[in-house]
Amino acid sequence: MKFLVRERLFDIGDDYWIEDEEGRRIFLVDGKALRLRTTFVLKDAEGAQVAVIRAKALAVRDTMRVERDGHTVATVRKKLFSPFRDRLVVELAEGGAWEVTGDLLGKEYAIGDAAGPVAQVSRRWFRLRDTYAVDVNTFRTDAGGDPVLVLCVAVCVDAMTRGDDRGDD
Repeated sequence: MKFLVRERLFDIGDDYWIEDEEGRRIFLVDGKALRLRTTFVLKDAEGAQVAVIRAKALAVRDTMRVERDGHTVATVRKKLFSPFRDRLVVELAEGGAWEVTGDLLGKEYAIGDAAGPVAQVSRRWFRLRDTYAVDVNTFRTDAGGDPVLVLCVAVCVDAMTRGDDRGDD
């Protein structure tokens, strides 16, 4: 299932919509301005909170947590040593891990694990600089088939790779 992420540039708080393939607004990524650490709240179209994404304070490596119902479900970290390509690791609370590899800054990357692909992220189909697609492998029956979790990981990747120009709120 494909989702389109349409970021709003120059918006206070970094709010933007995630749409489905038909252009319907499915989720709002609500960036919380004026916080000591970067925080995003993923809300459904009716405004109900679905997940919270927070940067971990005082971490050796860039780290963000994805929380649902007050519990951490995934932790996204930069790999400690990756000299030739950008790599992040997603540690799942239920066990297991995903690897995020590719051109993270250019939004041309894959998320996967030993069981296969979780999602493909690409902006090459769009002329607009602030739009990219997240194609989630919803045929998976594990966490890799959970669109909300995969979209939260994509938000983490975006926040972690744009940290220099965004700043910690």
